[in-house]
Amino acid sequence: MKWEEVRKIYSNQFVKLQILEWHMEGNNKYIDNMAIIKAIKDNREATKELVRSKGDVLVYHTGNEDIVLEVRNIKGYRGII
Repeated sequence: MKWEEVRKIYSNQFVKLQILEWHMEGNNKYIDNMAIIKAIKDNREATKELVRSKGDVLVYHTGNEDIVLEVRNIKGYRGII
């Protein structure tokens, strides 16, 4: 499913989704295709679901026009080089 479709169906709410396809541009990961796991009505539940999410599952608000994730290279972050 494309983000434009998700925004129309689940307007102005959080959704938990599985990333199916994505591409990189510089340090940004753009999500191209996804599967909706569930819609989330309130902020508290959205936070709980986000904390429990692993891998290619995330929680995002449909008020955002695009799904763009900033990817940071953290080499040496904890003293490991």
